[in-house]
Amino acid sequence: MKRFITLFAIILISFNTMGQNKHPMKIAMVSVLVKDPVKAFKYYTEVLGFEEYMYSPENYIAIVKSPLDGDGTTILLEPIGPGGIEIASKFKHEIYDMGMPVITFSAPDIQKTYEELKAKGVKFKKEPTKTDYGYEAVFDDDNGNYIQLIEWNQ
Repeated sequence: MKRFITLFAIILISFNTMGQNKHPMKIAMVSVLVKDPVKAFKYYTEVLGFEEYMYSPENYIAIVKSPLDGDGTTILLEPIGPGGIEIASKFKHEIYDMGMPVITFSAPDIQKTYEELKAKGVKFKKEPTKTDYGYEAVFDDDNGNYIQLIEWNQ
């Protein structure tokens, strides 16, 4: 019994200290695999409304950020084609065929965002639908990815 209590105490202490690093980190950048970073950059900035963070088409570098989060997470539009990660192509196609979103964006009013994007020609796989956590929709980013759009319950 004493061993059990000691083990339980160690587990409890471990859970209580998880995520309490003295030097915490934040997410700086995520990658979204794309067929063509130039085409994806145009789509993410002109259609979805992201801003340029870094763009060097001759080097296949396209990084965007949200206009709502100036110092927040950036998105590297990672090429799988020429000059990119060729092995990622199979993974990307299988995820797409499964219908699985590769990233999630939030919107304060999903219905208005949905209507604006639809008017710009964005193809939705799933229209805004009520869920336990709020609302969600799923659209195709025109570069072989499904993107989830959510509005959290408040």
